This record gives sequence, C-alpha cells and structure tokens, in this order.
Amino acid sequence: MPALAQDKQKEIAFSDGHAAIDAYDVLTQVEPQRLGERSATNLKRLVTISIPVLNEADNVKPLLERLRAVAGSCPCYDFEFLFTDNASTDATFERLADEARGDDRIRVIRFTRNFGFQTSILTNYLNANGAAAIQIDADLQDPPELFGEFLAAWEQGYKVVYGIRRSRPENIALRSARKLFYRGLASLSAVELPVDAGDFRLIDRTVIEDLRKVRDDAPYIRGTIAQLGYKQTGIPYDRTERKRGSSKFRLMALIRLAVDGICSQSTKPLELITLVGFIFSFLSFFAALFYFAYYIIVIRKPPQGFTTLVILVLLSTSIQTAFIGMLGEYIGRIFRNTRSLPAPIIDQRIEPVRTHDNATLVPDAAPSI
Repeated sequence: MPALAQDKQKEIAFSDGHAAIDAYDVLTQVEPQRLGERSATNLKRLVTISIPVLNEADNVKPLLERLRAVAGSCPCYDFEFLFTDNASTDATFERLADEARGDDRIRVIRFTRNFGFQTSILTNYLNANGAAAIQIDADLQDPPELFGEFLAAWEQGYKVVYGIRRSRPENIALRSARKLFYRGLASLSAVELPVDAGDFRLIDRTVIEDLRKVRDDAPYIRGTIAQLGYKQTGIPYDRTERKRGSSKFRLMALIRLAVDGICSQSTKPLELITLVGFIFSFLSFFAALFYFAYYIIVIRKPPQGFTTLVILVLLSTSIQTAFIGMLGEYIGRIFRNTRSLPAPIIDQRIEPVRTHDNATLVPDAAPSI
C-alpha cells in the first residue's frame, strides 16, 4: 500500500486498482434511495455533489470550503462530495486524500488515464449514493450557492434541474459561437434541448438509474438526459471567471465536444448529406445537358470555360470530402461502441471508513470496491 494510504488508513479506505474495474458496472445495489424516497427511519435524504476534476490542485481547498458552507446552509439534507479524477498529473489526488482524512463525506475515484470529461461525469453519476446528484465543475465558475434553488425545484417534482447561463466572462467571438452551436444543435435534435445550459445540473436517482443503461464510448450527457424525457426546468445565473488554474477546453477540445454532441444527438447530418447529394446530382445532370446542347446547336466546338470546370471539380471534391468525413464520424462511433472495452477503468479510490461511531447512515448503500 502506498505511503499515502498508510498515513490515512485509520480515516479513509484507500484502494488500489490491481484489477481492471469497469466503472459502469459498480454500485448496482442502491435500492432504498433508488427513486429518491426517504428511508423507513425517516432519515434526511442524501444528495451527492458530483465533481469531475483534471489538474485542479489549486481549486481543491477553495471548492471544498464553499461546498461545506453550502451544505451547512441546507440542514434538511445530508451530502457527500464525490470526485472523479481523470488521471490528474498534478497534486489533485493527494490533496483530495488529505481533505478526505478530516471529512468523511469526501469520496474520490481516480481513473487509469484521461477518459474524457463527459465520461467522467457519467461515471460520477453512476457511483453516486444520493437520492439526487448535483454536478459542478471544480473551477467554481458555477456557484454552489445555487444548490438551494436546485433542491427546491427538485422537491417540487422536477427530475432534472439545470443552470441557464445568462452571461459568461469570455470574448464575444467564443460567446457567439457557443450560442450558435447550442441553437443549431437544438434545431437538429429530435428532442427539446435547453440552450445556454452546460453540465451544471441536478438529476434525480431515477435519471441516474436510466443512465446506467447507457453504453457509449463518447457520451454527450446533456443530450442523453434530454432524450430520457423527464420533467425538467432551468434556473438562470451569471457565470463567473476562473480564478485559479487554466481551462482544459482548448479549441480542438471544444470542436470535439461539438462533433460528439451533433453525432450523438441527431442523424439529420446524414439526411442532409443525402439531400445535398441529390441536389448536386440533379444540377449536374441538367448542366451536362445544357453544355451538350450548347455545343451541338450553337458553336459546334469544344466550349471554353476551363476555369469554370476546374472550380466545379474542386467544389465537388471538397463537398464529397466533407461528407465522407461526416460519415466517418458516425462509422467511428459505431466501431468504438462495438469493441466493448471497459471504460473508464478505476485505478484508485478513496472511500470513508464506516463504523458504528462515525458512519453516515445511508440505508443499504452499495459497498466500496
């Protein structure tokens, strides 16, 4: 056992992943809180705060300070803080272990490698013990103080409560691109998608159990939850700027997320490819007839217009290349999802030691792995 585990073993259970563990298949025995009911002993309902992290060492302490303050302001609920660490290369995991020593509400799951942000969120949900789970990023751009409003809407019967970003501190080009993408994706989707909403949301245990059935190598959680069709509502808020660390979403990561969102949410791009193909075939046929008639009837010699011909060929080639690329995205998703590789793999996890003296009473919670 690593030295870190030896130092903390009286307060936390520190497990090494000596064998591959498919995180999608754990915690399948959470029955009493499955639909969010109160237990037979009328205990307070447990709410899981789900936090995916990647190289957020500087944010661990300030994040937990605000989460603890918010938890203290909601005495009607018990809370657990569940972190999924996407194989951080800084001191994120060690700092979480230090915090877990003094707070038995903290649980940590560390992956063998970076499996992606959306997969980290999904795995966090599937390992949550709560009657509901609230996902929040570690950078504190989304306010934990909004949890109270989320929980109030949940108590009114909403299974999904999401934050709507009224404003966000970024340049106008990126902000405009986001708005365009959200609205474009909503128009492509067969179900209603909330616009200007990210992953800052509350979901009920019922939704979590339905997400357990999802098998997708590149999940798009926002769209998947919307497709389930549960009653949902949005709460507007203003997003603040990141104060510590740097964003993990560079341009290519944002493009990859956009492509995953489109391909997982709709097959309309394929329908568009078919439509455009028929239109160009139709136009090409009549253009060929026109050139043939022009040659026979008017000039009786090869028509000039080599430049036009080259432009048309290049345009046709570029369109075909783009369409082949779009087809490749869908085929690639089929390939990855048929390989049946266990993803993500849990390398290490930290769980609080439950004893008769210090246990938080969660009826029939699934055992640690």
